[in-house]
Amino acid sequence: MSASDSLKKYLVKWQQDMHNLEEREEKFTTISGEPLKALYTPLDTNSLDYENDLGFPGSYPYTRGVQPNMYRGRLWTMRQFSGFGDAFDSNKRYRYLLGQGQTGLSVAFDMPTIMGYDSDHERSFGEVGRCGVAIDSLEDMEVLFNRIPLDQVTTSMTINGPAAIIWCMYLANAEKQGIKLSDLGGTIQNDILKEYIAQKSWIFPPEPSMRLITDIFDFAAENVPCWNTISISGYHIREAGSTAVQELAFTLADGFAYVEAGIKAGLKVDSFAPRLSFFFNAHMDFFEEVCKYRAARRIWARRMKEKYGAKDPRSLKLRFHTQTAGCSLTAQEPENNIVRTALEALSAVLGGTQSLHTNSMDEVLALPTEKAVKIALRTQQVIAHESGVANTIDPLAGSYFVESLTAKMEAEAEEYFNRIDQLGGVLAAIDCGFFQQEIADAAYTYQKAVDSCKRVVVGENRYNSEEPVQIELLKIDPAVEEKQVGRLKELKQKRDNNAVNRSLVDLKNTAAKKDNIIPKIFSAVKLYATEGEIVAALKEVFGEYREKPLF
Repeated sequence: MSASDSLKKYLVKWQQDMHNLEEREEKFTTISGEPLKALYTPLDTNSLDYENDLGFPGSYPYTRGVQPNMYRGRLWTMRQFSGFGDAFDSNKRYRYLLGQGQTGLSVAFDMPTIMGYDSDHERSFGEVGRCGVAIDSLEDMEVLFNRIPLDQVTTSMTINGPAAIIWCMYLANAEKQGIKLSDLGGTIQNDILKEYIAQKSWIFPPEPSMRLITDIFDFAAENVPCWNTISISGYHIREAGSTAVQELAFTLADGFAYVEAGIKAGLKVDSFAPRLSFFFNAHMDFFEEVCKYRAARRIWARRMKEKYGAKDPRSLKLRFHTQTAGCSLTAQEPENNIVRTALEALSAVLGGTQSLHTNSMDEVLALPTEKAVKIALRTQQVIAHESGVANTIDPLAGSYFVESLTAKMEAEAEEYFNRIDQLGGVLAAIDCGFFQQEIADAAYTYQKAVDSCKRVVVGENRYNSEEPVQIELLKIDPAVEEKQVGRLKELKQKRDNNAVNRSLVDLKNTAAKKDNIIPKIFSAVKLYATEGEIVAALKEVFGEYREKPLF
């Protein structure tokens, strides 16, 4: 009898013995609804080929990590997503966080900035500085990073529709600090496809939006070689209600679409692919999240090598930032969110993240206070320095459960890729509402489970407490908006408006052609043209996107 047959026989006997035992009255699934067996054995991984499916850390297919020594060499970047009020307020918070041991910055912009409106626009009223920092011009960017050495700190900026404009402001500010662009490191989110799919903060239609992105790829490859030109984001897809597999599949499908767009624009894949990065969600189902990250690396490496012909090993390495799940936080008993965030952060670390943001306990109620954000940062530091999990590379590898679930998630993602291809690709799938409907269905299924208490959320639908929430909350002073609008008015009076107007005409002329548009945006922001003015000029050429209604 073979070892496999012997194990099968032994397993059957164990299952018969277990069959007589009572189990809890609940459905055993992942948080995404994937059924789970009671026990995993070598029979669940007997098709696993170590060399081709796992390999060693830093080696193809990078399942076990993109660096040979992972956190034994360098810890992940601890990057707290932060921004509120005006640039003065946020600069103070950034310097506080850096003083507490944060190792990278991550900028949250307010809604007018995200949507391409200046603070004095009628649609900005009541929103300036509310959910992030207000940035109208290069002047604001200079204040935002005052006394922060941009050649020593990497910055991530969560902006998409107007990403090219905000990025050019950042570059121009670095030059004013006397820093060479080639010495800058950081990330611009710049992921417009996920906006059409999930987050909905778009400006231009898909075709010109994709052009702006590939122009950034081209400009950065020549001028800012250490910059991550896009952060292909599954985070917002998950926050919209997707399952883990949907997050995995839709995010990578977007990534493939950007690769194809770059190649179509005439770029060589290895000229821009090494600077593509990803951004994933860390949700509450610990092992499902670990497996998602491991599957993502393997899928990306194989597709980049086999389909797109990438030769540079850096093009095959899926590097990613992780943020703990905002949608998992509860307004009830907010201190419980500290525990949730710690578990989610631990899954990101054991999954091999390169960068991590930990949510603050009060974010479901307001922008975080200094106390709350300090606890969130300390959570990462305790994991890094006290838990021991950073001392061994990919310690969960070889687990029958982990390897089985990783392979299953990879297979299910491939099924989604096939469905997307059959629809005509990512843009066609967006146009027909495929992604939106899949996410909506998943969100509905999850919420039904919570509402019926089949999915337990501690402090919300079980173990509830009637005690009122008593924690300090950050409140944005309404005077911030008035102050920001006043500064913008002063800027427009003191700058060279004739030069600004000429730059905007030049920008529109270039946008109407096929030349790279980034140098023209760069020139305009250096003259203190505002984000809203540049967006308005581009709208004259590109138009605006209107989502097709679905019923």
